[in-house]
Amino acid sequence: MQRMLSSEVTMATRKWSAKVDTDSTHPGEGLFKKSPSVIARALASKKVSPKGPGSGMRMLTFYINRAGKNLSKERLAALKKAKGILSEIVADQKPESSPKMAAAKKAAKKTSGAKTKTAKKAA
Repeated sequence: MQRMLSSEVTMATRKWSAKVDTDSTHPGEGLFKKSPSVIARALASKKVSPKGPGSGMRMLTFYINRAGKNLSKERLAALKKAKGILSEIVADQKPESSPKMAAAKKAAKKTSGAKTKTAKKAA
């Protein structure tokens, strides 16, 4: 049986997520140990998430998934509450409708209007 070097053992036990390096979010040290409202506000800020609160939401989800079984039930509940608050912030910041959505709605109205006129003629 061949013996593995210590460096090989460490590489075999490491997870892919340990190698993740991102420049999209910059959470402060200990942020995820604070209250849910503080976490949500910080992750929604441009200072922490320059690409917007959606990026902060992905960071929070990544943290929850990465911490996994090591989180206490209380901490997990607090992080999920922060996720709920952050999702409300994300929903509030989304535009009512994008130009593509507006065009799709317009097209749908035209199509339904044409069907209505045809239906009236047939009756």
